[in-house]
Amino acid sequence: MITEVSSPVGSEIFSLVALLVISLGVLLVLRHYLPLRTTPAYLLVPIFFALGLPASIILLVPIDLASSARDQDAGSRGIWLPDRVLLVSWRISYWLTFALTWFILPILAEYADAGYREPKDRLIYSLRSNAQYQAMVFGAGIIGIIYFFVTMGASPTSFKALLMALAYCWGLILAIYLMGHGLVAIPRRLFRSASISGKLKRIQGNAPKIHEKMEDAIHNLQNLEAQVAALAQRKTGSAKDFRDWIEELADESHLPESRPRTLTRRMSTPEVTVPNVITERYLADLSRKLMRARHSRTRYLDEWDRLLQDATDTQAVLDSAASRRIEIGQASPDSSIWEKTTLFTPYTRYLYKYYFVSYFRIFLGVFFSLASFCIVWSEVIKSINPLFSVIAVTVVHHPDSERGQIGFAGQVIASCWILYMCAAALTSLAEVKVWRGRALVRRNTHGESAMWYAMQVAKLSVPLAFNFLTFLSPDVYDTTVFYKFLGQYIKFTPLGLWFDWLFPTFILVPVCATLFNLYGKVKNCIGFGGVIDDDDEDNETGYGTGSWREGRDLIERELQGHSSLGRLGASGGIRSHVPNNPNNRTAPTLTVPPEERHRTLGQSTTSRPGVDRQARQEVEPGDENFFEAFGHRVKNTIDTISPPKWFQNVGESIKRPKWVGGNDEAESSRSGSDFTRWFGGGRQEGRVRL
Repeated sequence: MITEVSSPVGSEIFSLVALLVISLGVLLVLRHYLPLRTTPAYLLVPIFFALGLPASIILLVPIDLASSARDQDAGSRGIWLPDRVLLVSWRISYWLTFALTWFILPILAEYADAGYREPKDRLIYSLRSNAQYQAMVFGAGIIGIIYFFVTMGASPTSFKALLMALAYCWGLILAIYLMGHGLVAIPRRLFRSASISGKLKRIQGNAPKIHEKMEDAIHNLQNLEAQVAALAQRKTGSAKDFRDWIEELADESHLPESRPRTLTRRMSTPEVTVPNVITERYLADLSRKLMRARHSRTRYLDEWDRLLQDATDTQAVLDSAASRRIEIGQASPDSSIWEKTTLFTPYTRYLYKYYFVSYFRIFLGVFFSLASFCIVWSEVIKSINPLFSVIAVTVVHHPDSERGQIGFAGQVIASCWILYMCAAALTSLAEVKVWRGRALVRRNTHGESAMWYAMQVAKLSVPLAFNFLTFLSPDVYDTTVFYKFLGQYIKFTPLGLWFDWLFPTFILVPVCATLFNLYGKVKNCIGFGGVIDDDDEDNETGYGTGSWREGRDLIERELQGHSSLGRLGASGGIRSHVPNNPNNRTAPTLTVPPEERHRTLGQSTTSRPGVDRQARQEVEPGDENFFEAFGHRVKNTIDTISPPKWFQNVGESIKRPKWVGGNDEAESSRSGSDFTRWFGGGRQEGRVRL
């Protein structure tokens, strides 16, 4: 009976099925961001392993915990595997991930972004670029090399420990910062999206910025394609040696379609500067810029489309408060089965989107806030006393059992903890805009960007998995195969031991920075955030400054078919918000309240119409802060005070000397008393000075 219980056949079958599910999920992710038919295999295969191996680590850690905590004679409560199988699995996962992170993916990423035509030239360019990168990494790690060799001596074991420890330290530094940011950003995003009106206003506030970036991307692509057109007109000189290359670039360019005459920026013919001598390096650089410009244009067109769709959906939910119904258009015959299927009536759809989704997001926000607090608490308290770790209590359910301290429920909870930690770190990659313009675009991601994001996933998974192990009691994780394989080399020296125990407490720095918006305050201090010129002080409508009002009108003009960009993005992807699109339901029309409609649809974005100040204050009282509202009330109160006659006659017989600058005519022409000017400075300015 004991032999049957101790047999790992059931666990092996479960592990194989779980690996197949993980592989299928990775394929779906690749299909979502990359066109599988046109993407070359040298990109798809490494990205598949770079995503699949970290996902398998989320599965391996709980299995390793249950396998090491079980009794050899009594079996295990959860999924377990023999130690030899676990050791082989960790070796394959770790060293293949290490090779992908530091060698394979960087070389292939530069190869995809080289710009040269011949594979040999692209490989030489990639190796040269990565040699510079590896030289910088080696220079940064030379202090660690000296420390290891002096402390432990020059041996294969110390060299192996050096590689593991340095890779772990660098990955943990990046992971702690990104995870600390994401632990606050994920619940905050859920809380903010629970308010329908607030969500719509944030969408409208982001619209001018995205629209401007889209126009900049289009303008940049036009200049590069005009440069290619100028090169194609050259028939003599050094351009003859690269005639095939230039014609290939010209065939890939679509200058007439990508440069409509109705752009908001009424651009003339782009200024083209072509060198007199055409070299291979110049054409490679031009090809690289063209590739990046096309993907940048596709990226912002996709962001603009998604913003329009979110705006229409949110506005439809907000407008349904009066009718208590949400109608959707009839699906096209060419639509998929998921688009044709609907389970809600208009009334139940209103209840679901207006009430259930909002309250469910609040519930998830509270739930993930508690999860974030538990992770931060465990990071801080583990260096003091690991027994007070909240995560350890949720994972270890049978501390004194002969059949293992961790059961199947503890394994599932451990997988969820690791998954949330990885999700918090990876979502920060999309929010922190310091990655050289890289982005993930649906079905059209640049090959170099896809390789870079896959490299970050592979780089962060192992440090986060081992960091999760340290949340538990040392009696639990010291016996795991993962600790014997990696942990002993991380703690090979006293410096590594102290780093692993103390550095995770610095997670409080990104958590506090994100929680209290220290990033925005630092930008304001150094002059990069919240800067308002003197010319913009009177621009209370917000046009030209990226306000939500400007975004509201941009979205309205686009949905009504009056956009200056026209149907520019039709070639870059399906624009689901366009009513004439046959592959989607008709999108709801974005409506604007009549009292806020102070601009016509045909006006330009950069125009600054005059709006009655008092009417705007009554309609939009929430746009002014406490001090502005208090100043307005004080000024209005003082302006309506009628002083007594004896006070008005005071000083009539006294004339101001000329050397003081007195001007009786000018003084008599002033409306109101001088006392009122202490608060407003003057009626002609129309604003309050405090």
